[in-house]
Amino acid sequence: MIVVSNRVSVPKAAGAAGAQGGLAVALNSALREHGGIWFGWSGQETEEFTGHLDMQRNDGITTATIDLEPQDIEEYYNGYANRTLWPLFHYRIDLTEYDRNFGEGYERVNARFADSVLPLIEEEDLVWVHDYHLLPLGSQLREKGVKNRMGLFLHTPWPPTRLLVSLPFHERLVASMLEYDVLGFQNTEWLESFLHYVQKEMGLKVNLDNSIEYQGRRVIARAFPIGIDFREFTEAAQGAEAREAHDRLKSSVRGRKILIGVDRLDYSKGLGERFEAFGRFLADNPQDAGKAVLLQIAPPSRGDVASYQQIREDLERKTGHINGAHADVAFVPIRYVNQGYPRAQLAGFYRAADIGLVTPLRDGMNLVAKEYIAAQDPENPGVLILSQFAGAAHQLKDALQVNPHSTEHVAETIRKALDMPLAERRDRHAKLLASVRENDVQRWREDFVKALVGKNAVRTGTTEHNEAA
Repeated sequence: MIVVSNRVSVPKAAGAAGAQGGLAVALNSALREHGGIWFGWSGQETEEFTGHLDMQRNDGITTATIDLEPQDIEEYYNGYANRTLWPLFHYRIDLTEYDRNFGEGYERVNARFADSVLPLIEEEDLVWVHDYHLLPLGSQLREKGVKNRMGLFLHTPWPPTRLLVSLPFHERLVASMLEYDVLGFQNTEWLESFLHYVQKEMGLKVNLDNSIEYQGRRVIARAFPIGIDFREFTEAAQGAEAREAHDRLKSSVRGRKILIGVDRLDYSKGLGERFEAFGRFLADNPQDAGKAVLLQIAPPSRGDVASYQQIREDLERKTGHINGAHADVAFVPIRYVNQGYPRAQLAGFYRAADIGLVTPLRDGMNLVAKEYIAAQDPENPGVLILSQFAGAAHQLKDALQVNPHSTEHVAETIRKALDMPLAERRDRHAKLLASVRENDVQRWREDFVKALVGKNAVRTGTTEHNEAA
């Protein structure tokens, strides 16, 4: 298997602080079982692009990375990926920027990815491409003669047609995606949005099995809900590092109830609305205002993008306002931490928390919700409060689901979670845990690969460059 993504997580760094991203965790787990190569950008700059591959092998996984020029990074990554596609795919058309240079840089870097990964693709290899950074990569590889089975998995939402059509050249982008053999989405909502687009805007036929008729081929489009490495995470949650983190957090709050949020610093995560809802809870429940603490872990990301600088400033202002209104000399209601932690420590923090507060405004899946469930003590579990707009809400129906845009609704649900009887907490947790255990990362990988090697394959054989070699 050849896995391609924007960035590559070198396995030896997987336990390092800040390495809790869902894609890194899931693919490291999948590649350890399946074998293959993970290819992508190193995260480093080079004065002149050469296509040089840096090959490494760590913990049973081979990685291959390339460096990009500063202009590539600005136009492809900071530009089209994170100032055009990311906000649009998260329904934030007000933050979406359309710039011709961004689009040109996006196509140029996808072409460079195609040129660089091409020598790694051998006969009968499966090619598995990930996320919105590389939507046209399959088309670029087809143009170079690659006939191998290729699949794309999108980790973000797919927007409704009425939003997507605001993107210049939207049909060309979607047409390039149809060069893959399998298109995977996080849940049925994103899948249905994509199928609606290809029917309405492109006039394509969609079969009862959701396959798409395109230029004489059938392209499989399905929902493949991603999960966590359940066994690995639960083992980490019971280890010494997790126990130490659990005890440290518990002792620091001196008997107060703990609410926890763990999110990248991103406007799609609804952190500002979350802080306001917690502030509303404190104001509405003055008798309990000194009895609950919100720990928000929010490692910064994409600091070169203006909207991310703005969200950080906004959260710092709201934290100061809420703490100023409700703190005293022995109590600070919001602990706002701008750094990441190793996953074992996060597991301990989750287990210590009475409430997991996962309230994105829009999210492809959200593995934090699943990690919180997996980390709980079944005999005395915490309560998951989950946004109805997170992809995980389709599976985790026994969480307390909320509208994150309503501070009143979230504040009232915090009150309900804190008052929930033990019997109800156990019952909800048992059902949630069964879902997280059943829909783990292994099942996700197996289901996607099974579809990718399906009997309806029409492209067989090898690639032209291999035949020439």
